Amino acid sequence: MNSTKKEISYTTTNSYSTLNKLSNRTKTIWFVCHGMGQLSERFIEHFSILDEVENYIIAPQAPSKYYHTQEYKTVGASWLTKLNTKKDTENVLRYFDSIFENEHIPKDISINFLGYSQGVSVVMRYIASRKIQFTQLILFAGGIPVELKPENFTHLRMGFKVTYIYGDEDTYLNNPRIASEMKKLESLLPDAHKIARFSGNHTFNLEEAIKNI
Repeated sequence: MNSTKKEISYTTTNSYSTLNKLSNRTKTIWFVCHGMGQLSERFIEHFSILDEVENYIIAPQAPSKYYHTQEYKTVGASWLTKLNTKKDTENVLRYFDSIFENEHIPKDISINFLGYSQGVSVVMRYIASRKIQFTQLILFAGGIPVELKPENFTHLRMGFKVTYIYGDEDTYLNNPRIASEMKKLESLLPDAHKIARFSGNHTFNLEEAIKNI
């Protein structure tokens, strides 16, 4: 028996979450991508500590949803897997394009990109693919995509900042893994990055992020 794998294109719909209002008083837009197993509507709650007038937060929703346990009660989501990664990445990036188009983001406003855990990979791929300018890029306890090259970031103008943050008890980021991530970061953005470590495990902490940017 011979099976054939085929491919089609179709239109799909996905949600995303926002916090506060985008107005002429907004100073900073945050584009924040949650980690594996999370949902945007919960992840965005971390950002309620920011000034609601000056900050507008956009939290995309990873497309692949699943139940955490066999009790089928708690739902989480994943951005990508090792299966069909390239094609799924293209779908995610087009989804991000649609969010930016829908939000009508002013060109002269400050933009902070933040990725937590698995969200780091999609944030970095989006910036690299779409040649996006940003003020701050916060990489919180995640893996930097291996396929990215220094030339993917030559479009960036002077003045941007990149911060990589991780907990000293993170079970996913042991010393060899951290050394590998730091090597990749040094290769991609040698003059613009900062490393910050906090006391804790693989848990998102916005206060730690703000303190170190």
